[in-house]
Amino acid sequence: MANGTIRELTISNRSFRKFDQKKTISRETLEELVDISRYTASGANKQPTRYMVFCSPEENSRVFAALRWAAFYKDWEGPAEGERPAGYIVMLEPEGTAAGWDEGIKGQTMLLAAAEKGIGGCFIANIDKKLLAENIAIPEGYGVTLVIALGYPAEKVNLTEIPAEGDSKYYRDENGTQTVPKIILKDLILN
Repeated sequence: MANGTIRELTISNRSFRKFDQKKTISRETLEELVDISRYTASGANKQPTRYMVFCSPEENSRVFAALRWAAFYKDWEGPAEGERPAGYIVMLEPEGTAAGWDEGIKGQTMLLAAAEKGIGGCFIANIDKKLLAENIAIPEGYGVTLVIALGYPAEKVNLTEIPAEGDSKYYRDENGTQTVPKIILKDLILN
């Protein structure tokens, strides 16, 4: 991870899926990340997003059970014991509310702040929401939107450049290094 410019933090902030489970994250650190997110923009400044944070082994196992990891890795059920996240931030919104882009803005801000501390993370949207609600006692009237898994990375992630029509599927090479293709700048700007 990096301490540095926003560019350096962004480049170092990958979707990590394997962590050093021996290294813990405190509730205070998770709350600090949530605190940073509250300063971000919100559509019409409604600020509907709420959070639940987890960092104990017991809590973490209840969250982990409801998550589905890395759709492109067909024969992988997620990180093995010893490689699982040290903490989670569960993003919620009131039922019937559509926060739109708020979760992305807030989540990316938290991930960049985590990267500054040497912590890696992964957005997870493929969630068994019913199971998660049962496992962590989500307050009545709220629904899960995203989960951010956090920990100290135990894997390397490489970035490669591809043209706009290139294959953007991430993959693990023969050494287990995750590779993430990114479209080159000249193909992103259309004018």
